[in-house]
Amino acid sequence: MTSIQLFVDIAAAPADVWDALRDFGALHRRLAPGFVTDTKLDGNDRIVTFGSGAVLRERLVDRDDERRRLAWSIVDGPYTHHNGVAEVHENPDGTTRFAWTTDLLPDELATPTRASMQLGLETIRRTLEASVPA
Repeated sequence: MTSIQLFVDIAAAPADVWDALRDFGALHRRLAPGFVTDTKLDGNDRIVTFGSGAVLRERLVDRDDERRRLAWSIVDGPYTHHNGVAEVHENPDGTTRFAWTTDLLPDELATPTRASMQLGLETIRRTLEASVPA
């Protein structure tokens, strides 16, 4: 199993970043517009359309307001196993450290998954710095 962990610092308050992240159905509007072009809720799932054209079903596993932690799993698509976790942490200067971890199988998908996560993180940083007050 491959585990990928990436971080980005965001010039915005952690409470504001968490507010956008925890909004499970607004991924395409509040967190990663362009990287994600549409999100539709279906019970505890969201159907996510990516800018690449890929459409995946993601199941909400946990939303922890106290720890500012969101966990989900892709339940269809190319993975035989997928677990994603995003966490919002406060930097000493009051800005945000955004952590994104993905555990996946098969291992052969690690390289394209890492590249997609890096693009997604950059989109998240730009979006939140432009729309959320620091």
